[in-house]
Amino acid sequence: MQNHTTVVLGASNKPHRYACKAIRMLLEYGYHVVPVHPKLENIEGLVVKHQLAHILEPVDTLTLYIGSARSEPLIDDIINLNPARVILNPGTESDKLELALLHNEIPFVKDCTLLMLEHGRF
Repeated sequence: MQNHTTVVLGASNKPHRYACKAIRMLLEYGYHVVPVHPKLENIEGLVVKHQLAHILEPVDTLTLYIGSARSEPLIDDIINLNPARVILNPGTESDKLELALLHNEIPFVKDCTLLMLEHGRF
């Protein structure tokens, strides 16, 4: 899985947050993880990107941990990132984002990254 790049939008360094749990579990499963947060510098030993536009490598999975109020202003950045798929974790659903993904033929699922990993569906 080392070459499978997973971007975590809404990354957190707080261990009780699902975004932080997802980063740790993705690393445990051997994925290449790119955390994105506007202010943090380092999470779980990984360098944090402050914007999606700073990610230059191809992205296999973009997993969201931000609500629609924060994701909708980033729709153009998400489309420009052109991930192979997007995971909308519980609480991140957005009609505007989903329509933009459909329009740009970017597949998405409404699911939980943690459960997907745990049950072999990632």
